[in-house]
Order: sequence, then structure tokens, then C-alpha cells
Amino acid sequence: MQVSVQAGEGLKREMRVDLLADDIEAEIDKRLQRFARSARVPGFRPGKVPVRVLRQQYGDQVRSEVFGEMVQSTFPTAVEQEDLKPAGMPSIEPDIDQKARRYAYTASFEVFPAVELKPLADAKIKRPVAEIADTDVDQMIERLRQQRCEWIEVERGARKGDQVGMAFKGTIDGEAFDGGTAEDYTVEIGADRMIAGFEDELIGAAPAQAREFDLQFPEDYHAKHLAGKQVHFEVKVHKVAEPKLPEVDADFIKSMGVASGEMADFRTDVRETMERELRERVDETVKSRVFDALIEANPTELPQSLIDQEARAMQESFSKSTNNQPLPFPASFFLETARRRVATGLLINEVVKHHALSVSDDAVRTKLEALAAGYEQPQEVINYYLADKERLSQIRASLLEGTVVAHLLEEAQVEDEPKTFFELTETGQ
Repeated sequence: MQVSVQAGEGLKREMRVDLLADDIEAEIDKRLQRFARSARVPGFRPGKVPVRVLRQQYGDQVRSEVFGEMVQSTFPTAVEQEDLKPAGMPSIEPDIDQKARRYAYTASFEVFPAVELKPLADAKIKRPVAEIADTDVDQMIERLRQQRCEWIEVERGARKGDQVGMAFKGTIDGEAFDGGTAEDYTVEIGADRMIAGFEDELIGAAPAQAREFDLQFPEDYHAKHLAGKQVHFEVKVHKVAEPKLPEVDADFIKSMGVASGEMADFRTDVRETMERELRERVDETVKSRVFDALIEANPTELPQSLIDQEARAMQESFSKSTNNQPLPFPASFFLETARRRVATGLLINEVVKHHALSVSDDAVRTKLEALAAGYEQPQEVINYYLADKERLSQIRASLLEGTVVAHLLEEAQVEDEPKTFFELTETGQ
């Protein structure tokens, strides 16, 4: 086997592999002779078909099979011999000339970049710091009440905070547009889910009343064909409903999972949940900022094949989350996020190798026990993860990622950034 490599643009490589004709033809003969023992061909007794006849009828098929298997078996050896690290699957172009006894192929692929890690000694990373005050707990309880809100229909004009059920039709220069018409639509006045001014125009409108008004789409509206345009709306109000919030009594508290129904226990439970959410959000924010600093300190050329592969995976995941409904987003929509993920993954691997970081089995077990602690049958949850290598590897990868973040934080300059609970959890910053 002879191997030659030609470097293309960036990380692209073309590797030509010339296989030994004697090896391939010997394997073809071997398979045809083995096939001859059982082959059935009209005009010949079973097992008595001459090999030359089988070669005429099946030679090309057997040659293709043998060549394909040789490509699969020699490619890993060839890239190892040339000290190449392919990123993604190669594209194979066969070069076969039976008369010239030439059996070769060219594999085109990208390679992983060589990375020389730079420390984060000059990086300044802000770490959010927040404490949960009693007023935060009060605010969270109020939000829980709002989640259990009942809507009571009323026969009066709509006010801020009411729900309005309606039909509406929007036109631009007298023409209807996609998404501008609905027969049964509900909006909460003050929720700011419609374009600016729409909800305000509903204030005072009572059931069965009609209203018309003109508005303008924002210049930065997500639907570019509507951005900045004047729109005329015709609205027919079907119903108006006002919110009725539940009292925070024993029944409400029990419905939230606090069996005692006591306010003190309820507030403790709410605080513990908020503290857990706060820890998770702080960890996620710090991790994101650390990886941003890592990418900035180590600009790296990335294999486009890996970026495209990650973008397609993100598109498929998004499709599954929407029950495989038709998506308005092509794979290219996810490219920037995919690029960041690929860069982060490559650099994490380099940090792990460079500093010989690892995760112990004891750490994995401790993590599993923590995950299972909130369930009625924790051992069943632990067994669920232990029974599947992929699930277990995800736990280990998550822990290793945390180990990388902790190591990089030791290198960087870390500054505390005061935040409130809601500032952090609602913005992720």
C-alpha cells in the first residue's frame, strides 16, 4: 500500500492510497472459488460451475465488494501512517483500472486543527453573585398564584391585565398578509405580545364591540417583509375576562406539593427551589463566560464538515421538539451556534489532554446519587443510568466539563458581579 497526501485549502486534505493488485485479485479468486462450491447456474450441475463462468457473471460485483472492504480496512491504517486526524467522514473517489491492475482511491476530508493552548491569565470573567431575599420569595409566590389564575368572563370594557378574546384582520394598503388574520385569538392586555399599540387599542372594548385602528410594524420586526410598514386592523371582540388569583391558603399550599399546608413550610420549599435554580443559573452563566474567554484567547480554524454536521443535528433536535412539524429554519439558521459548539468542544478536548484532567468513578457515582435524591425510588434512577453506557457517558462528560471550567477559573481573573435572583434567572446574565 502506497500513500500520498496533498494539502488543500485550510484543513482540507486529499489522500491517495494505491492498493496492492495481487492482494485484491487473490481475494477475488478466493471468493469466486468458494462461491463455485454452491453456485447454481443453468447448464451446469450445482457446485460444478467453472470459476471462469462465475468470473464473467459475478466478477465485477465481487471486485466491487472486495475493493470496498479494502478501502474500509486500509483508510484507518493510512491516516495513522500519515499522522492525520480526520474530522468527519471522508469522501471516497475510486480509481480502478482492471487491465492496468490499478486499484486506488482518493479520500477527501478535513483534519482537526493543531491547537496550542493559551492560558486565560489575562481574561477577566465576571461571576454572578446573588442572595435570595424574603421579598424574592414573596415575588415567586405571587408568580405561582398567577400560574393558577382563573379567568372570569365579564360584561364590561377591557382593562389592563384582562384577557380579550377576539377576531382580527390586518391589511397593508388594503391587502391581507400572512399571519395578519385570526378568528379566535386571545391576548392579555399589558403582556406586550402584540406589536406596540395593539393591546392599548383594546382598552375599554366590551364583548360584541368592533374597533378599527392603524399601527406601524417596528423597523426591526422579525418578518422583514412587514418591518416598518403601516397596517390597518379591524377587530371584533368576542369576550373579556378578568383574572382571579387563588388565596395562598392551606389548599393552595398542598396543591403545590407541601403536604403540611403550613405557610412556613411552603416558604422554605419555595426558597430551596429558588436556591437550586440560582446555583444552576450561576454555573451555566459562569461556564458560558469561561468558554467565551477560552474561544477568544484561542482563535482556531474549524472543520466546516463538523460545523455542518452539528447544525444538522441541531435542526433535527429542534424538529423533534416540535413533533416533527415543518420547520421554517434551514440548517444554515443554526450555523453560528454550531460553530461555537464545535470550537468549544475542540478546545475542551485540548484542555483535558494538556492538563491530564479526568473524572473518577466515585465522582460519577456521587453525581448519580445527587440526581436520584429527589425521586421516591432513587436506586431505580441510578440503575437507569448505569444500564445505558450512553446515558452514563453523558453524566461523565458533564462532570468533565465542570472540571475544565474549574481549572480555567483558576487561570483567569474572576470578579464578583452582584445580581438579584430575578435579574439572573430571567436574563441568564
